[in-house]
Amino acid sequence: MNKISKNEITAVILAGGRSSRMGGDDKGLIEFRGKPMISFACEVVKEKVSTILISANRNLSTYKAYGEVIEDNLDDYQGPLAGISAALSRCSTPYLLVLPCDSPLVSGEFIDELIAGMERSLSQICVAHDGQIMHATFAMIKSNMQSSLSDFLASGERKMALWYRQQQLARVDVSDHLEALTNINRMEDLRL
Repeated sequence: MNKISKNEITAVILAGGRSSRMGGDDKGLIEFRGKPMISFACEVVKEKVSTILISANRNLSTYKAYGEVIEDNLDDYQGPLAGISAALSRCSTPYLLVLPCDSPLVSGEFIDELIAGMERSLSQICVAHDGQIMHATFAMIKSNMQSSLSDFLASGERKMALWYRQQQLARVDVSDHLEALTNINRMEDLRL
């Protein structure tokens, strides 16, 4: 098993979506339990990675408080893969840890499971799996995947799961940490 140190990992927090189900408000900056949602993911990963990137398309100066802000290199909110592509182009470590900004219950143990999955695997991508479905925005990706992802996006494709399945993929069982997958998509979800 190959032990991965924090110096080998860059994190990207995906905060570049339209947030149409939240009335267009910037989800990463919406308060949950008294703090902006993005702050939860940043707090959890700061001890586990060397660098935190924030993939955002608006409120860039506000997001700078949480990490190095990167913008998608594709126009018109092309989805999470556009943010991952921008992060891979900026990533100087062997691994990129991908997390969404709108899952504030993510835990350090959950992140450790993803890292351990990559350590045990010969795969290019390790993605969270709850026993039934893959949760594509929780993943570890080898940073040498940039050209593959660029080609995929250039073909007009945008589906994360489709690109993942075209690579050497390992699914990491996170069924012991299901709460970490809780996604805040609507205003009523803020009452969790």
